[in-house]
Amino acid sequence: MKAIICEEFGPPENLKYGDLPDPKPGKDQVLIAVEACGVNFPDFLIVQNKYQFKPELPFSPGGEVAGSVIQVGENVTEFMEGQQVLALCGWGGFAEQVAIDVDRVFSLPPGLSAEVAATTLYTYGTSFHALKDRAKLEVGETLLVLGAAGGVGLAAVELGRLMGAHVIAAASSDEKLALCKEKGANEVINYSKEDLKTRIKELTGGKGAHVIYDPVGGIYTESALRGIAWKGRYLIVGFANGEIPKIPMNLPLLKGCSIQGVFWGQFSKLEPQQSFENIGQLVKWILQGKIKQHISRRYSLEDSPEALKDLEQRRMIGKGVVVI
Repeated sequence: MKAIICEEFGPPENLKYGDLPDPKPGKDQVLIAVEACGVNFPDFLIVQNKYQFKPELPFSPGGEVAGSVIQVGENVTEFMEGQQVLALCGWGGFAEQVAIDVDRVFSLPPGLSAEVAATTLYTYGTSFHALKDRAKLEVGETLLVLGAAGGVGLAAVELGRLMGAHVIAAASSDEKLALCKEKGANEVINYSKEDLKTRIKELTGGKGAHVIYDPVGGIYTESALRGIAWKGRYLIVGFANGEIPKIPMNLPLLKGCSIQGVFWGQFSKLEPQQSFENIGQLVKWILQGKIKQHISRRYSLEDSPEALKDLEQRRMIGKGVVVI
């Protein structure tokens, strides 16, 4: 089969397009013919050996796929050949086929295309878990989203508005913020031009944001934390900026706030029933037209390393997808 191959850890330029042996499903696995694979920031990190999960070389990146079942392992009864599915493989998705443990595979409901399915789990799954399970976002609260035009950020904007919050979107350009407004943001902050802490205070009447969603890290974290409300919840989602910030620990004391980690991949493994229920709710909202993924660009399998380069250079607005 054709695949993108990581033979040594490093930048996306090191990835190669070539041939790998067709995978064989284990007893508890499903073999999928990949039709689409979402592009996510963990894909960019995993090829550099900077992610929490560290596959053995060689491997293919790509952790979120949709396609049809080719074959099932001898212990698998939930799926059959030809069935349309979406799956969380962690890696291996930038390829024509991938074998995945059955507990990471979900039936694709009618009306949900492979492209939409393959760009939904990571972003909306992460953001819904963050806002619902971790922050317990309430109707009428103010939600500040950093990196709001990225994949998880844009999902957080859309979900926050759907869940009844007053949403402030923060991003680095007016173009990105215009899309955030389209997705439901009530207010916007361009943190490349405006002081983040000052604008948070201005837009909240001095009270601060009840919930802050931070997939960016770096220089923006402390400024945002200084703009949090009393008893607010600060969600650590990731570090797209490339820098893990060091937070002055007197700030949570003074603000009476909590700092909460959001690791959706681990949550989906350790709390599978809750994760399954969340995904079910997201699928309902998608089919009802209440949320809609913004796919900024489609890539061929051969060109998929360029997708990771676009992530690195902050050129991707919303979500990218590799179409097989």
